Amino acid sequence: MIFQYYPNTDMLYLKLANEVSTESEEVASGIVLDFNERNQVIGIEIENASTFIDLSRLEVSALPITNLILSERVPVGEQHGKHEHRVTV
Repeated sequence: MIFQYYPNTDMLYLKLANEVSTESEEVASGIVLDFNERNQVIGIEIENASTFIDLSRLEVSALPITNLILSERVPVGEQHGKHEHRVTV
């Protein structure tokens, strides 16, 4: 599962599976579900995310995580691109 935040559009995307979306449905104002060809939810888009989600904090509880990857987007123009930190549990 990957959480992706796009500050230019204030959109948070929760990528649940690495599959291609074949259909999308807005299930509530600003909440869009992406489905694969088997009609399974593979992604959740949250528009205007910062207006009702505290994006500065992420708490993970009781998940069987074996590999945790923390990435930070770096503003355009910086030499080294994306900083990535890997923590193996």
